[in-house]
Amino acid sequence: MAVGDKGALLVSIFDGWIDAVHKARSSDHDTGRPLCASADAVNEVMALFEPFVAYFARNRALSREYAAIIVRGSHESEIFQALALALIAELQEVLSRTGLSTDDAGTGARLVYFSYLGLLMTVANGALEEEVATAQLRDAVTFVISQSGEQE
Repeated sequence: MAVGDKGALLVSIFDGWIDAVHKARSSDHDTGRPLCASADAVNEVMALFEPFVAYFARNRALSREYAAIIVRGSHESEIFQALALALIAELQEVLSRTGLSTDDAGTGARLVYFSYLGLLMTVANGALEEEVATAQLRDAVTFVISQSGEQE
């Protein structure tokens, strides 16, 4: 009961799990990796999201409640703080290997992150099926990656 009420407990459990996924991946995070093809980068980005989408789809009622708590702002969540920064850094690393400049990779990472977050909350709400949201997220990632080198 150290976390407070049930809402705070749910946020703590979700945030703890999300943090554990990021920490487990941090050993794989190597910024010295070579450039990669656009299709490979899209697949890498989608793989970053895969555990989170599966987790939220596993129990929609809990995911919906978590999303509601987050949207209400009644409990602080690391998903908008350190966990967001960790995922954005992972995304930026992949995007930077597609030929995007550092600035464009950072902007693209934030755009993809916020697309992901919105789609994840929409899936948790039941307004979109997981497969549709995943396809739409893949479209957003593909669009961002396709911008490499076009604004020279």
